[in-house]
Formats: sequence, C-alpha cells, structure tokens
Amino acid sequence: MTETLLIVGMAAAVVFVAVFLIEGALRPGYDPTYHTVSQLSVGDRGWIQIANFLLMGVAMFAFAVGVNRTLNAAIGAVLLAVFGLGAIASGVFVTDPMRGYPPGAPTGAAASVTLHSKLHDAVAPPMFLAIFGACLTLAGRLDGPWRLYTVLTAIVGLALTIGTALAYQRDAANLGLIQRALLLVYWSWIVLLGIHLL
Repeated sequence: MTETLLIVGMAAAVVFVAVFLIEGALRPGYDPTYHTVSQLSVGDRGWIQIANFLLMGVAMFAFAVGVNRTLNAAIGAVLLAVFGLGAIASGVFVTDPMRGYPPGAPTGAAASVTLHSKLHDAVAPPMFLAIFGACLTLAGRLDGPWRLYTVLTAIVGLALTIGTALAYQRDAANLGLIQRALLLVYWSWIVLLGIHLL
C-alpha cells in the first residue's frame, strides 16, 4: 500500500508536467515563455488543465500518506497535503483570461479581476510555502546527499517562488519561464524523492 501511494504521487507529478508542456505547445496564441501554467485553465480546452490541477492535488494526499509511512514525518506529510489542497484550489478557482490569452483576451494583467481569479492568486503563496516547508522538514529525516538535495530544493524553490511573484506583478516577458523553472524544481523533487523512498 505504501509503495502504491508513493507511485500515485510520482505519476501525477510526471503527468502534470507532461500535460502543461504539451498543452502549452499546442494551444494557439499561448506563449509558454510568457503565459503561466494556470492560464491553460481558460479557453475551450481549459478543462484539461483544471483536471490536471485536481489530479495533482488528490495524488499529493496519497503521496503525503506514503511519505509519512516511510519517514514517520507527520509535519512534512501535512505540509505536502496542504500543497495538494492548494493544487485542488487552483483547479477550482480558475484564473481570468489575460495577457492576450486566450486570443482576444486583454493584453497585460487583467484590468478588473473576478473573485475566483483573486482566490486563485491567493492560493499560490501558501501552496508553495507549504512545499518549501515540507522540504525543510523532510530533509531532517533524510541522510547524506538526499538531505543536501532536499535543502537545496527548498532554497532554489523559495527563490523561484519569489521570482515568479515579482515577474507576475511586473508582467515580465519571461514570467512563464520563471514559473516553469519553479514547477520543475519542486515536481522533480517529488518524483526523485518517491523513487528514493521506494
């Protein structure tokens, strides 16, 4: 059962990245270097990314249980579950069309923001602070290179979280790239940690 829980989390992380990479490459008018992953939730095929968020969130609950069973780290597991809850909320509260996507949407940041978009934006900081905290907490349960890798993941992840927030506020042309770097750092850690624990 523990192995299954870990595999579910790892598989969802891989699927999440694959979906946003493929969808980002196929969507007309979508620029992965500029647009955020959340913007894939709007438009005719927005349901795909919404489902991707929901799947990731539910799978993180399973992964959290698997991590706790393996490392006996309740606080780290709770933080992973909070991260999963953030992913679910990101799927439920969809962002607004903006930055020229989908085609016909206003360019730049949205002039008026709906409540569900405000809630979507409000979810991101606690979500990424939760996985940052999970890394720091679980590092104490790991040995040698795995402890170092997990601490470095937390440090780089925090820096990229701040970088993404600043790029979002400035409507920076490389916002999408910075956010994707953030996602790849943490999602890779989930997969590699799962492999290590297996």
